[in-house]
Amino acid sequence: MRLGVDVGGTNTDAVIIGGGRILGAAKTPTTDPSSEYGVAEAVREALRSAGARPSQIEAATLGTTQVTNALAERRRLSPAAVLRICLPANRSLKPMIDWPPELRAEIGDHVFEVRGGYEFYGAEAAPLDEAAVIGAAREMREARLSNIAVVGLFSPVNAAQERRAAGIIRQEFPEAAVTLSSEIGGLGFIERENAAILNAALGDLALGIVAGFETTLIRQGAGVPVYITQNNGSIMSAEAARRYPVLMARSGPTNSMRGAVWLTGESDAVVADIGGTTTDVGLLQRGEPHERALAGETGGVRTNFRMPDVVSLALGGGSIINPGPPLSIGPFSVQGALRERALVFGGDTPTASDVAARLGRMTLGDVSRAGALSLDEAREAGAVIKRRIEDAIDRVKLSAAPVTAVIVGGGAGLAPPALEGAGKVMIPAHGDVANAIGAAVARIGGEADLVLSYDEAGRGDALQKATRLALERAAQAGAPEDAIEIVDIEEIPLAYMPGGARRVRVRAAASFEGAAGRRS
Repeated sequence: MRLGVDVGGTNTDAVIIGGGRILGAAKTPTTDPSSEYGVAEAVREALRSAGARPSQIEAATLGTTQVTNALAERRRLSPAAVLRICLPANRSLKPMIDWPPELRAEIGDHVFEVRGGYEFYGAEAAPLDEAAVIGAAREMREARLSNIAVVGLFSPVNAAQERRAAGIIRQEFPEAAVTLSSEIGGLGFIERENAAILNAALGDLALGIVAGFETTLIRQGAGVPVYITQNNGSIMSAEAARRYPVLMARSGPTNSMRGAVWLTGESDAVVADIGGTTTDVGLLQRGEPHERALAGETGGVRTNFRMPDVVSLALGGGSIINPGPPLSIGPFSVQGALRERALVFGGDTPTASDVAARLGRMTLGDVSRAGALSLDEAREAGAVIKRRIEDAIDRVKLSAAPVTAVIVGGGAGLAPPALEGAGKVMIPAHGDVANAIGAAVARIGGEADLVLSYDEAGRGDALQKATRLALERAAQAGAPEDAIEIVDIEEIPLAYMPGGARRVRVRAAASFEGAAGRRS
């Protein structure tokens, strides 16, 4: 049996899956900043629902919004130092130059630049200045800057200088936690550097998240292998999560999309995950989340992760109705206080959940208490909700053709039974815990994103190099080497670069069952 847990800002969901079906599920309030109490309650309730013992769990996966929230709220971040291996080529743009000022202030401006770097095809542009790295490491140690990002020119193509610099830093500063940009982001220097700095700043938070989940499970009697969801839709081991915490950011929508596939069998659909405060809408193609073409943002910072193309709306079950005129919904929400403030629970605040209850789409509370919201107002608000969901679906669709729309999340009842642009609307059973289901069934994955010269190495050798790196990264994420398979290879010609340059992206993955069976 597998346990999937998703910690949201309002609720913590847990599911027990075995034999290809849901054996138990639970939804409990997220009650404290560390979320450990909410997780323990959700796990206990899910086990009770399944009639199972903790010792029967083979592996557990956690999805959490804590990293996303830390970046959005600019809290629980650690000061970080940046070692740039870039001189003499890159002097113009400084690290964090386009960051939100309050986030940059939280992390600090601790930048060291040294000579070194590579050309796009892997040849050395300048030798690494090891003496300068030693000097920088000693300054970091004296300043007690133990979270360090090392960033080199074209290091995804050749990471030797980054690895050497990391070795020097660890010799001079053994307590340091070093992030290599070549292991985090793709090719774009600024975006990759941003990702590496964020990763370094999240290091201490990640230790707490992973340790808290592991401790909670042990106290429950389920000392099992632990995995964490990442933003490309796959999962990684607890050890990998400690090293690469930034990969946890924005994993929630992907979990819900994978959960929707598992629940419905629909591999090509639009998924709308309606929660307590927001709605996330994304597109599934052949069972995989459609990825954004351009660099996205993480905490207001440009990064180049392979992330799903998701439209987020300030619309959820707790969204406050403003009667107007004109009537509007949100962006403010009662958040976790729905059961205290919503009309159907005896409160005095009309919410989107009250609208759904008044229209007969959701069964909750006492609808007779919603008299402060007239039926006409409920219908008008229902029409506004419908239009906003339809607009989001249109934004993620790739053509005007009707699509299947799968509605999941605790607020799924907000959606009407028919939507313009959707040939079919599905609200599956257990869709309220789709995020936890997606966490439980995701595969362990790794990927490589390189620029390679086909004229220099030949296409065969170049693809072999990228494939080997993707396999290595899947293994580092916790996948058993004999269970990993290549799931996608993408070759993109770069006409503006010489030498038959191609951008090669390779994804590798292994099934959760293979990993759990070997690690339990």
